[in-house]
Amino acid sequence: MSAATLCCYQEDDAKHCCHEPAAASGLCYWHDPTICKDQPGDKTALELYAKNGGQLRGLALKRAQLAGLNLAAAPGQAGYDLSFSDLYRANLHGAHLYKANLTEVNLMKADLREANVHWTCMHQANLLGVKWAGARLENMQLGKQLRQEKIAHQADKIRDRALANDYFEQSEEIYRDLRKAAEHEGLFVLSGRYIQQELRMRRFQYPRWSKPRLLSKLIDVFCGYGEEPLRVVLFSLLLIFLSAICYFFLGVMSGGELLQFNPADNFWHQLKLFGTCLYYSVVTFTTLGYGDITPIGWSRLFAAFEAFTGSFTIALFVVVFVKKMTR
Repeated sequence: MSAATLCCYQEDDAKHCCHEPAAASGLCYWHDPTICKDQPGDKTALELYAKNGGQLRGLALKRAQLAGLNLAAAPGQAGYDLSFSDLYRANLHGAHLYKANLTEVNLMKADLREANVHWTCMHQANLLGVKWAGARLENMQLGKQLRQEKIAHQADKIRDRALANDYFEQSEEIYRDLRKAAEHEGLFVLSGRYIQQELRMRRFQYPRWSKPRLLSKLIDVFCGYGEEPLRVVLFSLLLIFLSAICYFFLGVMSGGELLQFNPADNFWHQLKLFGTCLYYSVVTFTTLGYGDITPIGWSRLFAAFEAFTGSFTIALFVVVFVKKMTR
């Protein structure tokens, strides 16, 4: 067979090319976008093509009928590489894609119900409108950002708010669909991560410096939208430590004696004084108020702020922790 009769599919690096016989279009059956792969034997033919080492990158499978397709990797083997393929509206109901590489694949409105996408790599794939019901989503790798999310941030940098909001809205929809699918499968830790991303995409749609956006950011920082109780603990420890520093320099009263930083005192005396201030900060934060130490001057303002914030933070931690545990 002459080289002229081979499929002309080839990527820029010349490493990935197809050696299948070409049709009149210059492309083989699997890479020709003008051919709809909806014939009864296409699923079996594609599985055989993959097992024989055929070029799976850049496949043109738009609207293909591939329900039950088995392209799962064997134990200890790398998954099949379908990067840059077009699977728009493809029927992959019940497909086995374990460890498959779907980098930059167009899966828009594809049917992945009951499919196994465990350990599947979907970096920069278009996941808008995908049907996920019943899909095995454990350890599915989406990368740091969705395709739409990346475009939205790029548009936001050049101040194209209309384009940015459009893609942020698409990203929110994708995360929402993934969250619902994860909840349906009982993967509550995974659904928690998706709901965080869903709410962040919603936040980015608000005008910059608007009240809803700032409030949403505050909730994210404090508790990760109710999914990260550890953030509440870390904030509490930080507030206690910073307040102790304020009391150390501004001074507090204990038994009629002023406790305040004095550069003339030795290190150990200052360390003991800071320990006392730290103790007072903990007592104030938890609103215990033993009364053995009292604030003076500007320390009163910080003590009032810490007491109010402490009572709120403790209540927030209880809510977030209970929510997390009951899931």
